[in-house]
Amino acid sequence: MSACFAAAALRLSGLASRQLGWRPDDFWSATPAELMAILAPPEGHRDAPLSRHEMQQLMERERNG
Repeated sequence: MSACFAAAALRLSGLASRQLGWRPDDFWSATPAELMAILAPPEGHRDAPLSRHEMQQLMERERNG
């Protein structure tokens, strides 16, 4: 196992433990495709940040909290 792979696997196993509540066996028995499907952004996820207009609309709509 390369040092690069080992470091990446360690980071991903920690992420899976904290964010998904997985035990080590859950992580090591998952396929890369399963892990990617779980951690990928939801369909329709926007990569671009909110525009100034969209932010202003949200602020007006949520003015009172």
